[in-house]
Amino acid sequence: MARITDLVQNRVLPDQLRKPADKQQVNIFAMGDVGSTLLSGLFLLGGEWIHTIGIWDINPMQVERLETEYGQIAGYSSRCDFPGVVGLKREDFFQGDVAVFCASAGVPPIDHTEGDVRMMQWERNRVLVAEWVRQGVESDFPGWMAIVSDPVDLLCKEALLTARGIDPSWAPDRIRGYGLGVMHGRGCYYSRRDKRFASYEEEGRAFGPHGKGLVLANSITNYDDEISKDLTRKVVGANIEAREKGYKPFIAPAIASGALSILATITGDWHYSAVYMGDEEKGAYLGLRNRLTEEGTELELLELPEMLYSRIEESFHELCQLR
Repeated sequence: MARITDLVQNRVLPDQLRKPADKQQVNIFAMGDVGSTLLSGLFLLGGEWIHTIGIWDINPMQVERLETEYGQIAGYSSRCDFPGVVGLKREDFFQGDVAVFCASAGVPPIDHTEGDVRMMQWERNRVLVAEWVRQGVESDFPGWMAIVSDPVDLLCKEALLTARGIDPSWAPDRIRGYGLGVMHGRGCYYSRRDKRFASYEEEGRAFGPHGKGLVLANSITNYDDEISKDLTRKVVGANIEAREKGYKPFIAPAIASGALSILATITGDWHYSAVYMGDEEKGAYLGLRNRLTEEGTELELLELPEMLYSRIEESFHELCQLR
């Protein structure tokens, strides 16, 4: 048996990450399909922990529309405690506690149904995220950054390298990736539809990136390598399957990977996100269950079957080689 923490070396826990004593401001960068859907999730669910959601988009009319529409939502009791939604100027974006990156360039058209769609966005999105992070670090941003755009895990590493190029003390855990939540959600979806995968929802786990390299385990206690790999293939292929049906899947990613997982991070609950693993020069961001505590990021400690650990280790080393 092995533990996922065997991959951890020289972990640095930042002072900026903590379970908040007061409500926070969460700012969303780019209000496309994912950003605007993520806004809905945070608005409806985050009132206890978020006082303001700041929004920015290259199209000011989109910002004005969303600010107006959300300002016109009111509940019928004191239990409806919604955050305020305010439009931001680009130069003021990093005046908050959590900065969420949802910008994307070059998303393949719906009829593109071959290859790893997330990797097709890599070269253009890495330029966007580097520019965004540079602004944040140079603005002395005091909080942490959530990367939601694809490819999540690689953009996190690009963000870290950019930040450390400006401030070598920038802690890796101040950047976190949000793509694995929907892969877990898809695993649960298939576990309800196929009895071979039925154990996943209660006993299974997800590890690795949002796409190629994903590792699902049908069960931690009764691991079956063949069933787990079959489930992984179905989950990885769900994006292409949706595109073949004529639509781009963004609702489940925005809510499962985005809103729910970001809120869980803020509240200190267990969730799926990508955090930095390995040494400071050659490591990578790996998705797994974790939570944010007063001491920093706590990884879920599991005794893993050797076959499962080998799959995770292989995925991690592949991520370390990509850039």
